Amino acid sequence: MGAGLMQAKINHIGVAGAGAWGTALAQVAALAGRRVTIWANRAALADEINSQHMNGRFLPGRVLAREVVAVADPSALHDCDALLVACPAQSLRQVLSTMGRLRAPAAICAKGMERGTGLLMQEVALAAQPKAAFGILSGPGFADEVVQGLPCAVTIAFDDAPTASQFCEALGCGGFRPYASGDVAGVAVGGAVKNVLAIACGVVEGRGLGESARAAVMTRGFAEMARFGQALGARLETMTGLSGFGDLVLTASSRQSRNFALGVQLARGAQVAGRAPLAEGAATAPALVRRAVQLGIQMPIAEAVAGIVSGDIDVDTAIRALLSRPLKSEH
Repeated sequence: MGAGLMQAKINHIGVAGAGAWGTALAQVAALAGRRVTIWANRAALADEINSQHMNGRFLPGRVLAREVVAVADPSALHDCDALLVACPAQSLRQVLSTMGRLRAPAAICAKGMERGTGLLMQEVALAAQPKAAFGILSGPGFADEVVQGLPCAVTIAFDDAPTASQFCEALGCGGFRPYASGDVAGVAVGGAVKNVLAIACGVVEGRGLGESARAAVMTRGFAEMARFGQALGARLETMTGLSGFGDLVLTASSRQSRNFALGVQLARGAQVAGRAPLAEGAATAPALVRRAVQLGIQMPIAEAVAGIVSGDIDVDTAIRALLSRPLKSEH
């Protein structure tokens, strides 16, 4: 398997991370006819998946396919043909370091930017394992719906086009429809920025500013996403696709979204500290703004979110600042 790229059909898929999304993807892979090994960082959870075919903490009441086999030792993933890394964004570097040298290509399923470095997920992955082949799996999907077999479409991107296609063929089944892409940066940017914008839309909801205001935030926020992505070499058509605008529509309009729910809480006076640890947008927002400044990109909505989650400005001040910006041409 030279340079970590695919040489043969994917028969055995390893999933690193037994949270809601990792478990849902393991279920998808099993229903697609693949042998599946999922690594849980707690032995008790691995035992529960193997004995009861359930993940009661993250997906209560959902029965998993018997083909989903859980392990508590990451070395068990070394024999897999392909990997899905489905851990929180801020844990990605540590998880990859724990896994040992990867030989199979891996699709990163986390969405965000690393808090301290401002790196996108594929950049973090390559920093942790420079010789491995990494892609991104991202798009609009809630784990509980996916594990039920409800329709869902995502994008899988690798620089190597055949690898992206093979991942899609290995995971496509029933209602789960993956689309291949060669724009890794674009898919990663969409997944990261939409979380920040979802917080902004949650603030709109929590403050009762109305649907018109939310539509404006989504649209102008998407313009920020597109500017940022294109500055990093992403393609505009990727931004307008499933992993960009599609994911934004989902997470900016539903309380199932942790980021949207966090925005609602912030609008009602809650603090980020000690709340919603998996609302990735809270950690991504400051990193996104710092990198945008380095690139010379204006992202006023992202800046407002970063200020709110850091406690530097209150919600009302952030809203007034956005509404008082100079009027200008839309494009």
